Amino acid sequence: MYRTVVNRILLTKNTGGGRRCLLRFPDLRTAVSSSRFSTTTEPQTFPNRPLNPADSSTSSSSTSFQTSSAAGDIPRQERKNPRAEYQGEQARVLQASLRHVLRLGWSEEAMIAGAKEVGISPSIVGSFPRKEAALVEFFMDDCLQRLIDRIDSGEELQDLIPSQCIYKLVRFRLEMQAPYISKWPQALSIQAHPLNVSTSFKQRAMLVDEIWHAAGDEASDLDWYVKRTVLGGIYSTTEIYMLTDSSPEFRDTWLFLDNRVKDAFDLKKTIQEKL
Repeated sequence: MYRTVVNRILLTKNTGGGRRCLLRFPDLRTAVSSSRFSTTTEPQTFPNRPLNPADSSTSSSSTSFQTSSAAGDIPRQERKNPRAEYQGEQARVLQASLRHVLRLGWSEEAMIAGAKEVGISPSIVGSFPRKEAALVEFFMDDCLQRLIDRIDSGEELQDLIPSQCIYKLVRFRLEMQAPYISKWPQALSIQAHPLNVSTSFKQRAMLVDEIWHAAGDEASDLDWYVKRTVLGGIYSTTEIYMLTDSSPEFRDTWLFLDNRVKDAFDLKKTIQEKL
């Protein structure tokens, strides 16, 4: 199926000679080779409205921006420990609160119950600016650190090809959410809140980056972004599929994940063969 799709995209029939000709596209790396660009703002005039002289002095301006990859600029050995944001009593409260999520959800009530469990005044919950979001983000960071620890152990990833490595790590990460699956729709809604979406995006970006590095990816050009975008899509769609999976031990979810990973690698291979 994927070969047929690629053939239709990359090949076109010459109506004159009846032969196929490969379409040639410009090199995208050349198109984005410059990391600086400028914008110019021209004055605008409006009907029946005089131009303010004060505005004319700043009517033309240019601004330069420099883009860089935050993850690429920081050596991996210097990256921040995901668990480091909350320490001491706050970390103890959040860790204990996770044991109350199934009963109370991702809520302030669960955090209060967690504080009482570890013998800390419930007033500490007020020190978390976004409360429920802090609990979800703590869980996400804790899961990422557990994934990193498993990657660093290197016991289960030896002799695996990249597709197998990615499947194994995505499955391992999603299995951490299995105990909370009944409450995970609430967690997703919290992550999607405008005040929380930037942190949620950052956490997922760090997750897919760690998985690709564990799979041996060393891309540094446009391919770096493509790979992480594709894997992010695979992770998110599998996560949503998991919410409605009633099969024993999420068997259908893991089959769905396996198929999506194979599809992505098959499509990449087919495109490379045609270019």
